[in-house]
Amino acid sequence: MSVPDPSILNPIKGWKGTAYLRQVVKNSLIEVGDFSYYDDSRGPEHFEARCVRYHFDFIGDRLIIGKFVAIAQGAQFIMNGANHPMGGFSTYPFNMMGFTDKPAFSNDGLESRGDTVIGNDVWIGRDAVVMPGVRIGDGAIIGAHAVVAKDVPPYAVVVGNPGRVARIRFAPETVDALLAIRWWDWPIETIQANLAAITGADIDALRAVA
Repeated sequence: MSVPDPSILNPIKGWKGTAYLRQVVKNSLIEVGDFSYYDDSRGPEHFEARCVRYHFDFIGDRLIIGKFVAIAQGAQFIMNGANHPMGGFSTYPFNMMGFTDKPAFSNDGLESRGDTVIGNDVWIGRDAVVMPGVRIGDGAIIGAHAVVAKDVPPYAVVVGNPGRVARIRFAPETVDALLAIRWWDWPIETIQANLAAITGADIDALRAVA
């Protein structure tokens, strides 16, 4: 039995618009799990430049993406560097724009919401926007063009601007079981052998493996 190789660049034969993110991300402040991919007909290798915005090393916040995450074209992760100081009379970034006789740059006064964390098996739709410091739970779906400004529960479907939870995908007991089973952490051979249960929503079969 052959299994997919997460170290390749383009997993879909004959199509270069989809890439495993671990093969295109270079920034050490972006962490990506196995088999997570970005799809962009313009070139998925530009994920960092097009999708991860205002991500400055001097701030130090991280974008953490779990395993088996699917990210559609144009999704945006807005990082804490987008924030402006709000403690003075002006929010203008004088320090960064070349003004002289200004105080030395400091992170003081810049609001930071911490790392942005995308769970495992998350689907982020086209042109969705994830704001700084948001945590998206395992198994969630973010609809196209949604603007997510607060944390998302596991297996929630979020739509709209501002993003709202439209529904939870499964019954609470099933969600609890999936979070305990964590099939995405299984060896890839075990995952492949149990794809019928994963794609067929057979929780009893997954419990038997776990």
